[in-house]
Amino acid sequence: MMRRLFPAPLLSLALLALWLVLTNPYSLGNWLMAVVLGIAVPLFTQSLRPTPVRFSHPWVAFKLFMQVGKDVIGSNFRVLYGTLSPGDRMAKGGFVIVPLDLRDPNGLAVLAAIMCVIPGTVWSELALDGSELLVHVFDLKDPDLDIAMIKTRYERPLMEIFE
Repeated sequence: MMRRLFPAPLLSLALLALWLVLTNPYSLGNWLMAVVLGIAVPLFTQSLRPTPVRFSHPWVAFKLFMQVGKDVIGSNFRVLYGTLSPGDRMAKGGFVIVPLDLRDPNGLAVLAAIMCVIPGTVWSELALDGSELLVHVFDLKDPDLDIAMIKTRYERPLMEIFE
């Protein structure tokens, strides 16, 4: 019974907390709306989730979260510098093909979010068999270095968390 009402309990708690943070006055109405959202959204979106999430290694997840935050801040400055640079030093973007070892659909979804959150990188295309990822990099100097960075900073921790 409990599993049917709360198919994703962590998502329910996260939605409840997020609603309360976004609607500052903690009135009874806001608490009721938070509870309704925490129950209804996971129930109605259950069919959209490809596989159940097996989340392990929370410390690795925390370190990945901190790494992404650090990379977002650093990339903002690199993109700003590349945008404001004169013509001869202007950033030259390009595409890299990243071979993937990560196969979990939830891990791939998180990787897609990371690639789109970090300024200067965009997840462009995933091969049909899931073996390769096409990423556009704002300032592509060394493709091998960018590929290695994506694999070590993001893919490896995601594999540890989701697989």
